[in-house]
Amino acid sequence: MDIAPEAIAAAPAGGRHETDVVIVGAGPVGLFAVFQCGMLGMHCHVVDALETVGGQCAALYPEKPIYDIPALPEVSGRHLVDRLVAQAAPFRPVYHLAQQGAVLTEAADGWTLETDAGTRIVAKAVIVAAGVGAFQPRRPPLKGIELFEGGPEGMGVHYAIHDPDAYAGRRVVIAGGGDSAVDWALALAGRATHIYMVHRRDKFRAADAAVAEMHGLAESGKLELVVPYQLKGLDAEGDRLAAVTVADTAGGMRRLNADALLAFFGLSQALGPVAEWAPDLADGRLAVDPATNMTARHGLFAIGDVSHYPGKLKLILTGFAEAASAAHAAHGVVFPRKRLKFEYSTNKGVPDAD
Repeated sequence: MDIAPEAIAAAPAGGRHETDVVIVGAGPVGLFAVFQCGMLGMHCHVVDALETVGGQCAALYPEKPIYDIPALPEVSGRHLVDRLVAQAAPFRPVYHLAQQGAVLTEAADGWTLETDAGTRIVAKAVIVAAGVGAFQPRRPPLKGIELFEGGPEGMGVHYAIHDPDAYAGRRVVIAGGGDSAVDWALALAGRATHIYMVHRRDKFRAADAAVAEMHGLAESGKLELVVPYQLKGLDAEGDRLAAVTVADTAGGMRRLNADALLAFFGLSQALGPVAEWAPDLADGRLAVDPATNMTARHGLFAIGDVSHYPGKLKLILTGFAEAASAAHAAHGVVFPRKRLKFEYSTNKGVPDAD
């Protein structure tokens, strides 16, 4: 990602926090909800199960083009997320990443959200922008893999990339055959000392142009295609990853000396605890009033793919509109005695977050 580190205030797990609105989901729709709430004078905390912001756009297709964003004829998922983070940054949202909203409790004066990492966030309103559910990376079934997870970037096992420059001068094994694997192989080719591209088939599922570019890099020696092979094991040197063992379909083995393994085998999705937060589900999603995007529980909103109402279009741009509607409705919940005067951004500008 090209997001400036200062644009994302990531809070450590645990502790108690108070805010106006807690947003569950840091995908494009959740990020735009931060901006909309900020424009109305509401501060936000954002919770997401992934290690980074951006939802599907960042985790599944960071370099894949999107064509239906107004005023942007073509934009990659990565750049769309970059711009949304920058747009929200003036309002200083606090991000609680790599933790999932677990228990939501309603009180007379608002809500308390508890995460699976022990964080407690007290807020007047809750906006669920969780897409089709919390994403969890699919972990390859390698013995002892957890020993190499969670370390600094550029070393050990990771399922997402926050800082591509952390892999400069490193030996990197990338495993997977989809857009994420290929896109990151291309992005790291000019940084890493050596890249092994491991896939169980000769054919890749990524965009044709990206696959062609990857083959070109392989021919020029800037990366090595290790196909058809599958991950078989991890070797350590002390407490650090030293090599990744792979096996072909005939049982032949190779040992790839490596500092890091990037495993891109997709994400599993499940609505999880969110399904218990609202009384009405429709097609596995939270039923809302389309005028306000509020569920049947006062102060609990749902926007984006996680929400449902008759005639809904499951598009990012629809979610953006829902974020605006939910923010305006949430204002009356957060500030029940304060009249909201509608103003266009061209007239009011972006107010000071303080």
